[in-house]
Amino acid sequence: MITFILYSRAGCHLCEDMQIHLSSLQNDYSFALEVRDVDQDPEWAEKFNDKVPVLFWGDQEICRYFLDLVKFKDIFLKNNT
Repeated sequence: MITFILYSRAGCHLCEDMQIHLSSLQNDYSFALEVRDVDQDPEWAEKFNDKVPVLFWGDQEICRYFLDLVKFKDIFLKNNT
């Protein structure tokens, strides 16, 4: 199963929106979503600061701030085995 990583923080409406959108996509696509709160790790906080939400697949950044559905689907379809 493919796993996406969402870096976010509490109280961020863009983060909440992206997580809700991704969760709804799990109804049609079989993937795992790991949500990482950047404020729980000093390295994440330094790296991303206010540049959240950001979605990754492995070390590849897919999108930032808003879900790029085209990129998401492209990565999912090419890598889901």
